[in-house]
Amino acid sequence: MKNADWSARDLAVLWHPCTQMKDHEQLPPVPIRRGQGVWLEDFDGNRYLDAISSWWVNLFGHGHPHINAALKDQLENLEHVLLAGFTHAPAIELAERLIRLAPAGFSRCFYADNGSSAVEVALKMSFHYWRNAGKSAKTRFVTLTNSYHGETLGALAVGDVPLYKQTYEPLLMKPLTVTSPDCYYREPGESWADHSRRKFADMASALTEHAGSVCAVIVEPLVQCAGGMRMYDPVYLSLLREACDRHGVHLIADEIAVGFGRTGTLFACEKAGIRPDFLCLSKGLTGGYLPLACVLTTAEVYAAFYDDYEKLRAFLHSHSYTGNALACRAALATLDLFERDDTLANNRSLAQVMAQAARGFEDHPHVAEVRQTGMILAIELVRDKATREPFAWRERRGFRAYRHALKRGVLLRPLGDVVYFMPPYVIAPDEIRFLADVAGEAIDMATKD
Repeated sequence: MKNADWSARDLAVLWHPCTQMKDHEQLPPVPIRRGQGVWLEDFDGNRYLDAISSWWVNLFGHGHPHINAALKDQLENLEHVLLAGFTHAPAIELAERLIRLAPAGFSRCFYADNGSSAVEVALKMSFHYWRNAGKSAKTRFVTLTNSYHGETLGALAVGDVPLYKQTYEPLLMKPLTVTSPDCYYREPGESWADHSRRKFADMASALTEHAGSVCAVIVEPLVQCAGGMRMYDPVYLSLLREACDRHGVHLIADEIAVGFGRTGTLFACEKAGIRPDFLCLSKGLTGGYLPLACVLTTAEVYAAFYDDYEKLRAFLHSHSYTGNALACRAALATLDLFERDDTLANNRSLAQVMAQAARGFEDHPHVAEVRQTGMILAIELVRDKATREPFAWRERRGFRAYRHALKRGVLLRPLGDVVYFMPPYVIAPDEIRFLADVAGEAIDMATKD
């Protein structure tokens, strides 16, 4: 069967995520037959460089032999068992390993199924902690403008991207929203650190005024990914940790997208030398193979729920596939690769290649900024470079770039008019340069009137 056959069957039965399905009248979904390394291949034999790690999940390429072997071995023993009253080796070993690798001070790992679910766990756990501690007035959360934490109702409520949130506003709890430290808006000549430090004043004021009613502050450390890959300096996290401690408020770090080496360290919070009270992990946790998420937290939080059954203090949150054995085994194999291949050092070299390959975009008449944190690089397209006037959103310039790149064998999926690179860590320097060349063609084409 060819692409057209599979696409027709798809459109007869499927409803795709984050998609206006009418678009597929002009651009049918691309049916993928196989993946290997950074490349995907369709049923007509066309190949596509996966420049966005299949929605940021794939760390070590498609079809990695080490992860494949681990899953085959696990299939011979145990595919899944409930994690209530039972346990298994992969779940235990993964929890031990994550606690050892994460910033010091975590002692417990609570599994969930996906990133949004991990955020739900952290929100509920923080709220419930304060209730168990006798501080029932603490019911609110503080979030940043332009933040994104998922699309289940709790996670959606603490996000701030209107495209995802606005329709469902009547269903959502109301957080306190403070200005992001987004360095795209820094003053001329102002450093990332100075801008981030200056913008912290908004957070400081909010905590001073509302700490008595706030459970936690939730942030995406260093990069607001779904908000257009907007970035800020680690100093903001340092100031936030100190303020949360001073005001008796939890800090939730949503590292679902930025964890596992994306920012240059294994966890983004390491850049600031801090430990949050809750660390949410998913996406790259299993190397892009299977859905799995977890929340790491502290002995202090765990102790607030540990009591006789009759006290009704237990954290009664569950998912049927909590701690799935196959997913945990894939995660263990993924962590093996970080240690075996010195991935973080290699990523630093690849990040330099990405920076060099994208340098030419800085002079493009419709590029306002090229920004980078580790293995995440973003190119902001605008109508007017001098004033940073954006293109009208209805013009869908990023979508034009996406379509052109597909024809040239690259999977880009711009966020609005932000073209970004977030490739698997096994990408080669020549492949990075090819990606940048195609992105340049796509940007030229997309920004022509």
